Amino acid sequence: MSDQDLYVPAGSSAADGFDLVVTPESAGWGYSSLRVLTLAPGASRTIATGEDEVLVLPLSGACTVRVEGGEEFELAGRTSVFDGVTDFAYVGRDSELTIHSAAGGVFSFPGARASRRLPARYGPAAGVPVELRGAGQASRQVNNFATPAAFETDKLIACEVLTPGGNWSSYPPHRHDRTSDVESELEEVYYYEFRALAPEGVPTVPGGVGIQQVYGDDQDPDRPIEVLEEVHSGDVVLIPHGWHGPSIASPAYDMYYLNVMAGPEEERAWKICDDPAHGWVRSTWDGQRVDARLPFYSAPK
Repeated sequence: MSDQDLYVPAGSSAADGFDLVVTPESAGWGYSSLRVLTLAPGASRTIATGEDEVLVLPLSGACTVRVEGGEEFELAGRTSVFDGVTDFAYVGRDSELTIHSAAGGVFSFPGARASRRLPARYGPAAGVPVELRGAGQASRQVNNFATPAAFETDKLIACEVLTPGGNWSSYPPHRHDRTSDVESELEEVYYYEFRALAPEGVPTVPGGVGIQQVYGDDQDPDRPIEVLEEVHSGDVVLIPHGWHGPSIASPAYDMYYLNVMAGPEEERAWKICDDPAHGWVRSTWDGQRVDARLPFYSAPK
């Protein structure tokens, strides 16, 4: 896959009724996947998980998830990704699920190629750890709904990051593409949404505006990579390897991205290594406050 293929504009990977389809095969890697589905009011969709474990994560709206065998999960969902933490459902590999939405909505399906078939489960919104990272203009909010310490899966790691307009996120640039004491090998999907901050009546850019960078390592000349893209709502950037960051929110838009990660490691861990040219910035945060606009919201109690 070329560097140009790592940027997936909104609508360009729609298939089989889904707004977005990223599979290990389409991405040219081995594990991570993501689908996004819009359901009209009263609509349903049946999905076979195949070799993948998946989450049903509402981006907007509520739904019912029925799993073969009779289990059923009612997901309260949320109005939008900027309005609250959501509950979610986990469905293991070699399963079939049916999602139904009485009022309609948009639903994501983060997934990973799995070795074990784990039981279907409900993830309550109240159980999602909400973390504030960074400080000053590098402040952002992380909803750790399916990180290793928060929720059990076989391979899948997923979280949501919300960045106030004008801030730098996914910073310092970091990587996780090797197996070491400080790094775990993980492929990563970034899926973006934006919220306009302009006063009513002021023209806005459809889809919002952000910037995403991915770049290579001089010590790894056999795996060059160079991505610098303007991103909008519904866009995806695929990160098979390399340093990634910053993700920059325009001052006119708050930015959301959904991270989906998985890889070949036996231990399900999210270990990263900072680019040493930028990692020193972390030491400057000790004297700074977290952006007063955060948190956008907290998990319900």
